[in-house]
Amino acid sequence: MVFFGGLLGLIGLATLVFRDADVVGLPAVAVGASLLVLGLVVTGVGLVRRRARRRRIARGEPEPIGDVFERARALPRLLRAARRGEYPGLPTSRMALWGLAVVYLVSPIDLLPELLPVIGVTDDAGVAVWLLTSVSTATGLYLRHERDALRGTTNDRPGPRGDRRQHP
Repeated sequence: MVFFGGLLGLIGLATLVFRDADVVGLPAVAVGASLLVLGLVVTGVGLVRRRARRRRIARGEPEPIGDVFERARALPRLLRAARRGEYPGLPTSRMALWGLAVVYLVSPIDLLPELLPVIGVTDDAGVAVWLLTSVSTATGLYLRHERDALRGTTNDRPGPRGDRRQHP
């Protein structure tokens, strides 16, 4: 996110410095300034998220593992385990929200109609980004759960015999 924000900021700065003519019918100064501000905001959000992630790691909270393809292959296993009650890390309410998000994305009814230029697509894009992020994080945590279950551990506390075992 920091990289993307920096890239947007550089494009905005380059537009301010080197572009004289209009950009897609808009003044070059307005486009450049908008991109520069957007880049700074995205970079700031990325830095805040990076700092929050470091704090979570320091507290010992589990981090998602696996790449995109591993997470995609784990999604059916996650849904089966959650439906059977074998994985408590995914509440039924989150699965219901995922279902509502999918229905909203395929539904022709929108909060902001697509007839509005640029703005009409933003609600769908926001829901899609939330859905993909939420599913990716949940499957990454499920992969960690599977890996820890194979090792016979779910936390760092030693068991009664000094080995790492699950504690209630």
